[in-house]
Amino acid sequence: MSKKRKSIPGISVANFIKNESAGGIVLFFAVLIAMLWANSPWHHTYHWVWDQQFTISFGGFELRNNLHHWINDGLMAIFFFVVGLELKREITVGQLSSVKQSILPITAAAAGMLTPALIYLFFNGKAPESNGWGIPTATDIAFALGVLSLAGDRVPLSIKVFLTALAVVDDLGAVIVIALFYTSKISMFNLSLGALFLAILILGNYLKIRNTYFYAVFGIGGLWTAFLLSGVHSTIAGVLAAFTIPMKTNLDEIAFTSQMRKLIDKFEKDDNNNLYLLSNQQVKILDNINELTLEASSPLQKLEHNLHSIVAFVIMPIFALANAGVHIDFAHVPELIFAPISLGVICGLFLGKFIGIFSICWLMVRLKLAKLPAKANWGHLAGVSMLAGIGFTMSMFIAELAFKNSPVYIEEAKIGIMLASVLAGITGMLILKLQKPVKDLEENYEVE
Repeated sequence: MSKKRKSIPGISVANFIKNESAGGIVLFFAVLIAMLWANSPWHHTYHWVWDQQFTISFGGFELRNNLHHWINDGLMAIFFFVVGLELKREITVGQLSSVKQSILPITAAAAGMLTPALIYLFFNGKAPESNGWGIPTATDIAFALGVLSLAGDRVPLSIKVFLTALAVVDDLGAVIVIALFYTSKISMFNLSLGALFLAILILGNYLKIRNTYFYAVFGIGGLWTAFLLSGVHSTIAGVLAAFTIPMKTNLDEIAFTSQMRKLIDKFEKDDNNNLYLLSNQQVKILDNINELTLEASSPLQKLEHNLHSIVAFVIMPIFALANAGVHIDFAHVPELIFAPISLGVICGLFLGKFIGIFSICWLMVRLKLAKLPAKANWGHLAGVSMLAGIGFTMSMFIAELAFKNSPVYIEEAKIGIMLASVLAGITGMLILKLQKPVKDLEENYEVE
């Protein structure tokens, strides 16, 4: 009989938050460098670098785009792949695995996307500006958790878990928005080809193929390339591929520890007097240990663990460096800020996110359909509702898709995103700093 595995969400979420918080700091410096570069005497070199052409060719097949496009369609696909891995884990065994756990972050994320979109459309009801309604709907989890970490002991772990779960659902919403509303003309042939590769990946999961190279070849070489050529944004391929990655282990904990002890005993008892080299038997035992470890590990968890640092410390900073560099003509700053697109984004992110998330949470708790996170109060919820207005990375990504043929609109949207994110970050942190330390809260709960 296998031992029932108990999940300890607090530990895994704590590690995730620590990594995301550090990534948020790196992301901040990448944004700062981009802004300084784009507004320096060498600002013309900023766009020159990202406009450099790169070509991938094989036989008669050729893909040619500039560096900026490869970053947004290529590297960001890896980001969305990790988002997909997180979604699958959370939906299967994490904070979104039960109605009781997931109802508050899911409804909060939904209201936190709908309200900003409506506020944006209030300022920009006519085309083509109205196409940017998706910009203020997104939350940047790295920046939000980075700012949240500055509140220190004023924030209970349950609030950090709530913000993480909300942001994961928010990411799923952003993926759906991109797929449905920011997709160009579709090539049915390439889309059908992508569906074929997706079927192969699903079949691989069903046949319990655990080799990650299999999923890399058919996921990147097949699914991603087909989506890139189909007109459906290629980042969607990253999420779809992630959902085909096996999550279950082939060996439970008891069987693993039992077999591992036997192998270690064999290794120790092997009669080998050579101080520098292992015996042939010991080498075979090490191979068996490696195979046993692979059988006891989850491919999804392994990939998520290995890719998190790459995404947090490499991909996201590169994306920020390539997208955050807005050249500001300071003589026209008031015009930029009060342009309808900028106002829609600022009010959508800064006010819309807070109003949507906080009001739906208040309603759900008052109707007794959900409970506040453990040891949290309404001040904590107000703080994280405000921090959800930090929409930097995902908002900029959607802005590039919404206004890809209008550089002026992109500039206005980016100004709005940065101002709103700064306002939301500072206000959210101040609200959280006004709360009592968690230890004091715990004492109050104990007295009650």
